[in-house]
Amino acid sequence: MVLLLTRTYFPEGTNGKLECEGHFISYTIELPWKNNERRVSCIPEGEYFIEKRYSQKFKWHLHLLGVDNRSFILFHPANNALKELNGCIAPVTKLSGPGLGLMSRKAFEKLKDQVYKALDRKESVLLIVQSTCKKQVKK
Repeated sequence: MVLLLTRTYFPEGTNGKLECEGHFISYTIELPWKNNERRVSCIPEGEYFIEKRYSQKFKWHLHLLGVDNRSFILFHPANNALKELNGCIAPVTKLSGPGLGLMSRKAFEKLKDQVYKALDRKESVLLIVQSTCKKQVKK
C-alpha cells in the first residue's frame, strides 16, 4: 500500500491531503516546517514505512519509521498542531486553518482501519510526503 501526503506550508502550520491510489482518505495537519527541529517542526519530505504501535496515551496508532534525526513520529488524532503535536501527523476530516482541523478522531480511525488491514495482509505500507510547491517555507 502506498499513501501519498501532499502538503502546503504556512508559518502557523502545515496542511495536507492524504490519498491512497488516487482515493482521498483525509486531510492532515502538522507543525510548520522549521528545519526538522525536534518537537517544533514537521518531518522532512521523503518516504517512510509505517507500522502498528501501541501506547497508553494514544492506544493503537501508526508509527513512521526512518525519519532522520527524529523518533516516535506518529499518526494520531489532534485538531490543533501547535497545541497537540510534537512533530507527528494528525488526520482531520476538515481543515479549519493552517495547522488546524476538525473531527480528527473520525479521520484517524478511517486511516488506521485501512492501514491495519493492509498490514494484517502482510503488505508493507509506504508513506510518500511531498509538497505542492518546490521548496519548504522556512520561518
